[in-house]
Amino acid sequence: MAKNPFTRHPREVGESYGEHFMAAAGFGLRMIGGGLACLVHAVFPFLCVTTGSDTTRKLNRRLTGRADKVNWERHPII
Repeated sequence: MAKNPFTRHPREVGESYGEHFMAAAGFGLRMIGGGLACLVHAVFPFLCVTTGSDTTRKLNRRLTGRADKVNWERHPII
């Protein structure tokens, strides 16, 4: 079987290309939103006081839950 670079990693994490695209795009957009909130907060410290840290915590919880699905034999924690 030829190794398709578009499907190899999604298959490793148990997803189709489309599922992986949607998950990765969703993470990326949320990261951009959290980053923009941090920039707004830098200029106006009274705005977006917890948005950046809230976004980071939510993404971390979501990513940790997704990571549990990974094939740990292929990606062991050492």
